[in-house]
Amino acid sequence: MIHVRVIQHPLDFIKPGGTSRGVLNQKPTWYLHLTDENGNSGWGECSLIPKLSIDPVDELEKVLADWNNQKLSSEELNESFDHARFPALSFALETALIDLKQAGEGILFPSEFTNGKALIPINGLIWMAPKADMLEQVKSKLEAGFTCIKLKIGAIDFEEELEVLKFIRSQFTANEIEIRVDANGAFNPQDALEKLNRLSAFHLHSIEQPIKQNQWEQMAQLCASTPLPIALDEELIGISDSKQKAACLDAIQPQYIILKPSLVGGLSAAKEWIDLAEERNIGWWNTSALESNVGLNAIAQWTFTLNTDMPQGLGTGQLFKNNTPSPLYMENGQVGYNPNESWSLL
Repeated sequence: MIHVRVIQHPLDFIKPGGTSRGVLNQKPTWYLHLTDENGNSGWGECSLIPKLSIDPVDELEKVLADWNNQKLSSEELNESFDHARFPALSFALETALIDLKQAGEGILFPSEFTNGKALIPINGLIWMAPKADMLEQVKSKLEAGFTCIKLKIGAIDFEEELEVLKFIRSQFTANEIEIRVDANGAFNPQDALEKLNRLSAFHLHSIEQPIKQNQWEQMAQLCASTPLPIALDEELIGISDSKQKAACLDAIQPQYIILKPSLVGGLSAAKEWIDLAEERNIGWWNTSALESNVGLNAIAQWTFTLNTDMPQGLGTGQLFKNNTPSPLYMENGQVGYNPNESWSLL
């Protein structure tokens, strides 16, 4: 049997994070701490993004309360909730059980990454803000050694956002700095193509979710005529059935998909998306959903096992005042794992 401990640990942003859905100052987070009869332990993170995560909070809190300080089997834990309705909880339980199986040393997927011999290239995240602030963020990321940056767009004046991109391209060519933009569904279907045409002048790698999800026909039209590659992100949330996943990809035919395990139901659910995408020659990359180092660690280790050299969205570990100290570190636009450093969990 497994003893379950639930620890509420809301994450406080060092600096408010601006998106087209609003500004984030804090995000709800719970840690799962599992302990087996041999004293081994495993950690998982259930972390929600307000207005984006679909886990119903009241019901989630009830499940967690029911689990807390109980002794349950892994089967009982997995059967006590509807995984399709609780993707963040699915991710937390799945990774906690993997950690438990590996004896709870924080190494879920042993590899050259966890041995400290390999790094994962990542993009540097630029939050939505007034133009001057965004430019400062860009300069900071470039000074930190990033060669791939991702800009959140769609919340401030579009012309100002174009000015930021124009500045970056005046300093660095597409061969020197890869630029990804994320609209978080901010564009209207009626003028989205016009905006994509204007954005394409800056030789961008891709744009994430230009229009809101669940508009498959309009998104398919954009993907068919876009001057720059489109990546689906929010579009994948809430689709758990494998046939529905295939139907989504077949209907829209995007150039890329982006996997956030906390939002799509865990690592195995994300891998199903990846397999379906590869069958259709659709590119992909993984990203955290603003988890603390606990969730980020699981995603990074898993991602390394997938043997991709594309920059991943795994640079969010430095966003929070009260993050959990861990062996993860950032170096020259890459994330690494120092096996000589220890975890500092509650």
